[in-house]
Amino acid sequence: MEKQGIRQRVNGFKAWAVAAGLKKDDAPDLALIFSERRAVAAGVFTTNKVKAAPVIVSQERINRKYARAILANAGCANACTGRQGLEAARGTTDLVARHLNIPAEEILVASTGVIGQLPNMQLFEKALPGLVDKLSPDGIPHVARAIMTTDSFPKMVFYPEKAGGTAYGILGIAKGAGMIMPNMATMLSFILTDIQIDHESLRSALGDCVKSTFNRITVDGDTSTNDTVFVLANGMAGNQSPTERDLAGFREGLQFVMGELARMIVKDGEGATKVIRIEVKGAHSASDAENAARAVANSSLVKTAFYGQDPNWGRIMAGLGRAGIRMQEEEVDIWIDEVQIVGGGLGKGFEAEQKAAQKMTNREFSVVIDLHQGLFQDAIITCDLTHDYVSINAHYRT
Repeated sequence: MEKQGIRQRVNGFKAWAVAAGLKKDDAPDLALIFSERRAVAAGVFTTNKVKAAPVIVSQERINRKYARAILANAGCANACTGRQGLEAARGTTDLVARHLNIPAEEILVASTGVIGQLPNMQLFEKALPGLVDKLSPDGIPHVARAIMTTDSFPKMVFYPEKAGGTAYGILGIAKGAGMIMPNMATMLSFILTDIQIDHESLRSALGDCVKSTFNRITVDGDTSTNDTVFVLANGMAGNQSPTERDLAGFREGLQFVMGELARMIVKDGEGATKVIRIEVKGAHSASDAENAARAVANSSLVKTAFYGQDPNWGRIMAGLGRAGIRMQEEEVDIWIDEVQIVGGGLGKGFEAEQKAAQKMTNREFSVVIDLHQGLFQDAIITCDLTHDYVSINAHYRT
């Protein structure tokens, strides 16, 4: 899904992953990303009031505006673990700091996995020397695999750009398949770039891009305890201070990378067979547009209808009706792709529904809703809800 070509590295970053024994299947589960130069750092975290220990630690450290490394693990979320969990999160970064000879405060930490379990520090201690020794400029794909939990494929996107004629890249990875809901998700995402950029520009770009990408997807309506997005910019491309045009180009690249990663997460939704864009237009306000799209995208009844390829528009209307928005039933129009199934709040008949059902056999399609109440619009990307979703989550710990 790259803009052009295939590239898996950014100047000045090294990475690797090893199997530390945190996962049940002996797969790689402990990963490290290291910048040869201190990088400008920005982050966005879960809005869940129950925050994992690594989130709390990284929220404190991101305020320093700089970082040298990211330590990430799968298999143990280190959430709901109290003071011991916080000590463990800080302790793992202390170990890394000694091996890399950098301050622990410049190491960010992220975890994913089962909630309620403390990390096994002996496993970290045993694995870290080998992990540091194997750091490589080509190691990011290994990190992308190591942070997977119920994901079925690693998620990585590269975007090449120039600032003042100097080439740089933006490389992003992410994990996420279940517990996915806007205001982040049960996801980790690490984005690396070698552009030289100031902290405020980086922080602002990240915040804006999160709103239009990771905060516009949903798989199952659950927001996790560990959601984290980091962006590190080490400046090793060697460009001059970016102009407004350069910053606009960077934002475009960051939007592309995060948008593609967000779409991959929905595509990989646990048991999902379809990706659906819910677009609401003609809303009275921006909040109405967003709330309407979320209500439809998160409806279990709507999502099971998507799975069954059933254009059951009554479920969509019911979702809109409980969204708390300004609407008039008799003014609502609904389409599946270009096939209109509702006009003026009434169904368009059997033939239209047959055509819509055929559209729903595709791997991807859209639902467009016009409320005819104003000029605002918004969209959420969601997936269907299948038997496999229940099976995967019923046996997650067993």
